[in-house]
Amino acid sequence: MNDEEARAELLRLRASIDNIDAALVYMLAERFRCTQQVGQLKAEHDLPASDPKREEQQVARLRALAEAAHLDPEFAEKWFNFVVAEVIRHHTAAAEQRQN
Repeated sequence: MNDEEARAELLRLRASIDNIDAALVYMLAERFRCTQQVGQLKAEHDLPASDPKREEQQVARLRALAEAAHLDPEFAEKWFNFVVAEVIRHHTAAAEQRQN
């Protein structure tokens, strides 16, 4: 592969990465739309913002999925914990808003 072919391949790969990043953003937005509905439901029924048992099950599930996909399970768990922290923040805010 010469330099020109390498540059063309780099551009092709970067375009794929950009498309994947866009898809991830839209999927994450959809996930948060769903979790906002969960937060509203929890607030309406005075349920806790966090569900440690569910989170533990999800961590195990996502670690297994990551392994099957040849993705570092530690990374998958860190990503999940980051997302869940934001979800819990939203659920807590929804409960507080409902109380006021």
